[in-house]
Amino acid sequence: MASSYNFKKITVVPSSTELKDVVLSKTQRKTPTVVHKAYSIGRIRAFYSRKIKFLQQTLHDKLTQIINEFPKMEDVHPFYSDLMNILYDKDHYKIALGQMNTARHLVDGIAREYVRLMKYADSLYRCKMLKRAALGRMVKLLKHQKSSFEYLEQVRQHLSRLPSIDPNTRTLILCGFPNVGKSSFINKLTRADVEVQPYAFTTKSLYVGHLDYKYLRWQVIDTPGILDHPLEQRNTIEMQAVTALAHLKAAVLFIMDVSEQCNQTIEEQVSLFEAIRPLFTNKPVFVGLNKVDIMRREDLPAEKNELLKKLESESIPIVEMSTLSSEGVVHLRDSACDALLAQRVENKLHSKKVTSDGVLNRVFVAYPQPRDDKVRAPFIPSGVNEKQNRMVVEVDGTLRDEKTRKLERELEKELGDDYILDLKKHFLLKNPEEKYDIVPEIWEGHNIADFIDSGLMAKFAALKEEERVREGAGVYASEEDSDDEDTKELLQQAKLIEQKELEHKLKHELIRGTAKPRMSRLIGRKRQRTMDTMEKEFGSLGVNIADKDMANFGEAQLKHPTTKRMRIGSAPSLSANRPAPRDIQGVPDLETYDKTNKVRRKAQRPKNQDARKGEGDRHISVKRPKHLFAGKRGIGKSDRR
Repeated sequence: MASSYNFKKITVVPSSTELKDVVLSKTQRKTPTVVHKAYSIGRIRAFYSRKIKFLQQTLHDKLTQIINEFPKMEDVHPFYSDLMNILYDKDHYKIALGQMNTARHLVDGIAREYVRLMKYADSLYRCKMLKRAALGRMVKLLKHQKSSFEYLEQVRQHLSRLPSIDPNTRTLILCGFPNVGKSSFINKLTRADVEVQPYAFTTKSLYVGHLDYKYLRWQVIDTPGILDHPLEQRNTIEMQAVTALAHLKAAVLFIMDVSEQCNQTIEEQVSLFEAIRPLFTNKPVFVGLNKVDIMRREDLPAEKNELLKKLESESIPIVEMSTLSSEGVVHLRDSACDALLAQRVENKLHSKKVTSDGVLNRVFVAYPQPRDDKVRAPFIPSGVNEKQNRMVVEVDGTLRDEKTRKLERELEKELGDDYILDLKKHFLLKNPEEKYDIVPEIWEGHNIADFIDSGLMAKFAALKEEERVREGAGVYASEEDSDDEDTKELLQQAKLIEQKELEHKLKHELIRGTAKPRMSRLIGRKRQRTMDTMEKEFGSLGVNIADKDMANFGEAQLKHPTTKRMRIGSAPSLSANRPAPRDIQGVPDLETYDKTNKVRRKAQRPKNQDARKGEGDRHISVKRPKHLFAGKRGIGKSDRR
């Protein structure tokens, strides 16, 4: 059984009209909206069946949420159950939730019925009419439950305003006649800001405040005033106090007005106490005599004082207090909290319930009873006595048992600021005077532990001699000696190959470090195309090229300007005086150079310079897309644009 319930998390219950608009709009948005005559009849049936099923599922989920989020009377604590019965009438509440459940089943039935009928529809028109009928009937059901929706929303609003009362925690309940000072008392003890006015029934509902006492959190409940008349004649406000008194395991503080300014005499207040006393069963009860700053208890008439003494004789403590001057307020709080705490501990010890703390409250310790008068002293074996005698040590000049010697904490308390932690005083050494000798770990760069053994060098020499003898005996013979001739030859060839590879590698690294930079074959050939080279090559072929024979060569070219002029001689880009730019070096011709420039410019072009949309583009190019706004009428116009 759930002991508490969080009523503030209940979702808002919409009205039937709002729910109808929501579910129809959601069905229109979440399902396909276009159907054509050319569709096969099976596809048309599936199209309209989907709309019916979607609306049914949406309504089913919404009604299920309403039913599940509202608390069940059987699942909540009896305090909350009775409080809800007083405020909302348990029968009306259950009827409203039952009608929600019935509507949910009817919606499911309508959807199943029309989906079955849809299988026999033989045209687009009949499928559409069945869909309209199904949606209409489901929406009509919501209209029939209009009053239930409104009632549950009012209940939800009131439940969310109820105070968060934990029925199982430590609680103090204030009760009494109206206007006796209950709200002033809770305002003094806690941070609750309850309205205080000089007239009756200022507090119309339960108020909760919290305080800390003995490092524990306590809740204080301020109840509305209770008038002294039969239970069946009490109104809703008074019944809230009765419910809290009946169901909460708490300490009860009955506040009385000793000055009778609440328009109720002492006799009437005692009579009310006796009338509701059955509700105080198994609860610590305290009576707070308020407003003693106006009138003291000693100033009361004798007959009224007798009534109070009668209550005291029945083991009911009476504490005089004043919420105006704070006299006795803390004393009443402490007395009530201590009594409730003691009672809760006692109940836990006597309960048979296994708690999370363990089963200590169920453990019974049996003490043996002596069967006769004979004294049976405990027997201690002699071995134990010897062991105990060996444990006696001398501490500060006195013989003390090792177990009973003073702890460091005790010494620290005795000596105070003079105490110094000594970790070496209990060292067990062969020579006790060496306890406080300073022994270094490292000396002149060497570890002291290496020189502790005096025979270390002799052992090391013996170990070396043993290793020499083992090697001479052939214990560590190389595995290569056991190989055959073929294996030895292969290993020798492998060594030669490795040596040759190493030589090639070193030679290559030497060339790379000292050789001139390489050039392309094309540029190398251009450097060789000189006039002298051409004359030598033509001369070897029997052609004599002299200056006089080439005199008219330039004039012949001028007559034909369209002819490409032959370039003879070294390239200007390769002249020794003026080196060519780095982007031209290594390029065979200008056409290739232009192509590479074009590729370079394209690669270096900034990204997205064509303003194409990317993943992170939030730009809205069209504010009013035509497919959403074409044909719509504007505000205040009846003609289409």
